Amino acid sequence: MTGTNRAILIAAFLLLAAAIGYAIWRDSGPSTPDPAAQGTGAPSDQLAELEARTKREPNSAEAWTALGAARFDLSDFVGAAGAYEKAVALSPDSAGLWSALGEARVMGSDSDPMPAAGLEAFNRAIALDAKDPRARYFLAVKKDIGGDHKGAIEDWFALLADTPQGAPWEADLRRTIEQVGQIHKIDVAARLASTAARPLTANEMPVAARAIPGPSRADMEAASQLPKGQQDQMIEGMVSGLEAKLKANPADVDRWIMLMRSRMTLGETAKAAQALKDGIAANPAAAGRLKAQAQLLGVPGA
Repeated sequence: MTGTNRAILIAAFLLLAAAIGYAIWRDSGPSTPDPAAQGTGAPSDQLAELEARTKREPNSAEAWTALGAARFDLSDFVGAAGAYEKAVALSPDSAGLWSALGEARVMGSDSDPMPAAGLEAFNRAIALDAKDPRARYFLAVKKDIGGDHKGAIEDWFALLADTPQGAPWEADLRRTIEQVGQIHKIDVAARLASTAARPLTANEMPVAARAIPGPSRADMEAASQLPKGQQDQMIEGMVSGLEAKLKANPADVDRWIMLMRSRMTLGETAKAAQALKDGIAANPAAAGRLKAQAQLLGVPGA
């Protein structure tokens, strides 16, 4: 593999390792857990827990996905590919899983910068979702490796135009375009400066920022017009309702986020921090997602 190709693939690793976390960031659909955020044990302990889970739940695509992400984070790309292969077999309609598999196959290849098996996975992802960012990125990498540098840059610019504001890969995507332009003497500076990420859609807004049920600031303002006794009753009823639902179903991660938001809206920061701890205790696999949302809300300790 040439130095240039290796540089591009390293950029791809940095860029699209972040894309694994994109589903967590936007909280739409199934997400890939962040193994580094799942408790405080050593990586080997966390990996053992995830491997044990796949033995307990061999038909769970989520369990195999979590294991694949953990192995990928430990640079065990061949092992990650094996786990993702199990995941896509159980969930063959997931574009994100196919592109994660493709990435693992690419990073696990010592000789071919774009192995046929990786390309096959990216093509499967694109067939399911033409907008899948990881697959689009790597298919542009294939063009660049094949000598079509302008075509690769055009594809990356198209991906940049479709990139939502705040997406974790935006800065690295811009850097890749700039670096490839410099290497092949293609002027991209003015175009990069004029290309902005698009606004977020409603579905891409993080859960913590959406208009989800629960006591919002507007609810608090409405409550302020009531006599104090009724205010307290209204607010307590809302929060109690959330807590009651969480007691009945502590696996409802979105409601833990709602509860944190409610506590922060009320100024009850310590209770918001406790809700974060309780939510993680009930859902260790969603620790990364809960912490990310808590940070958006300003929860202490997040």
